[in-house]
Amino acid sequence: MNLELLESFGQNYPEEFDGALDCASLAVTCAFNRRGTLLAVGCNDGRIVIWDFLTRGIAKIISAHVHPVCSLSWSRAGYKLVSVSTDNNVCIWDVLSGECDIKYRFPSPVMKVQFHPRNDKMFLVCPMRHPAVLVNVDASHEIIPMDDEGDVNIVASFDRRGEHIFTGNSRGKLLILSCPDLKIKATFRIGQGTTSAAAVKSIEFARRTEFFLVNSADRVIRVYDARKVLKCGKDDDPEPTQKLQDLVNKTMWKKCCFSGDGEYICAGSARQHSLYIWERSVGNLVKILHGTKGEMLLDVVWHPVRPIMASISSGVVSVWSQNQVENWSAFAPDFKELDENVEYEERESEFDQSDEDKSVELSQERREEDVEVDVTSTEPVTAFCSSDEDDDSHALLYLPISPEIEEPEEGWGPEGAPNEDLSSKRSGDSKENVSPKKKRPKTFDVSLENAPTDEVHPLVSNRPKEKQAAGNKKGRNNSKGDSKKDRKKH
Repeated sequence: MNLELLESFGQNYPEEFDGALDCASLAVTCAFNRRGTLLAVGCNDGRIVIWDFLTRGIAKIISAHVHPVCSLSWSRAGYKLVSVSTDNNVCIWDVLSGECDIKYRFPSPVMKVQFHPRNDKMFLVCPMRHPAVLVNVDASHEIIPMDDEGDVNIVASFDRRGEHIFTGNSRGKLLILSCPDLKIKATFRIGQGTTSAAAVKSIEFARRTEFFLVNSADRVIRVYDARKVLKCGKDDDPEPTQKLQDLVNKTMWKKCCFSGDGEYICAGSARQHSLYIWERSVGNLVKILHGTKGEMLLDVVWHPVRPIMASISSGVVSVWSQNQVENWSAFAPDFKELDENVEYEERESEFDQSDEDKSVELSQERREEDVEVDVTSTEPVTAFCSSDEDDDSHALLYLPISPEIEEPEEGWGPEGAPNEDLSSKRSGDSKENVSPKKKRPKTFDVSLENAPTDEVHPLVSNRPKEKQAAGNKKGRNNSKGDSKKDRKKH
């Protein structure tokens, strides 16, 4: 569609709740593809649900993992999807077929995975309490160097084009390395002191500008210009262009992201389902979006092109967008909206096929005004193009949907397919929900030295306590009920 017509002349950020996406299982994390046409949602039961974001319908469900999915990342063209589960497995999926191409087993829990922005043969893995790892598809990997060997709480991210890798540790030190040769280009510290309060929690890059943000444990979001940081090198500490924080509530930030054009920054509160939106150039808070009270935010992502956000809380994906008011007078100045029908007085010869009263000179002027419009050739949309290369014309935008037939008739399948016998049907009835045979993916064991094998993923570590507490409550209730029964018998 004509994307330029969607650009509004006013503010370009979400303003209100615009419905929810129910995945039938608890959502944990989500990610848009590069065009924003598909939204991948990782669920608590290990499934990956891919939504067609234009129709708001489920386009595909991939039975990916057994344990919860904690991180997702799309390849540039959108044909591949890499996912991480709490059972330390990293898998690359073919989005069209829904099959797993390659599976990597890590010795320790993995917190984040990210495809290279320009190369789908390479991705970045952030294991728990271990330096980040740059992995090639053929399972060869390199451990990203650290500035402090004793500090292993590392977060890492590719920059916008994948030319550099930015890493941050728990002491507020950032390291910028070239990719893929991993040579240190610049280092700086985000805070003045070396206390743990300045620990780096996440690093996020804008899609269209050179800015990036650093979310730290001191509850301040610092925005930097990547070009200035690289110019400073290893000796100087650059000042952030903006410092964003909630001065009233001193909120900790769970997840931060840039808008598609890089002009706005959104941060989700770690305490409740609240989304704060700042204007990057000025640094002023422009909007606070409040979800349901009592819910905890898990993830928030901004649409790559439009002023739309998707946030996850209580297992449901909430969509936030602008209130679109249709103003037809902007297209036709003489257009009037009517509350009720008005009788129209027809002018003479208004609907005649040939106007007898029209002069010949006017018809010649009209002929000169007629211009041939080219509707066949397509120009690349600037919102999708990068500054250094043309747009990808072969990107995967939509998924073909095949209808599910509950009771297929005989011979409905492809020609030449053998008809099933009654015995096979009966055996098929006994084995419900049997998936067709899938090819076994290539499996690689990634060995990491000094990796903490006894660590438990934070998503999993919170559950047993809740279950134990619930079990203790049930046990107490049962014991109370038994004691009451004993009293009645006596």
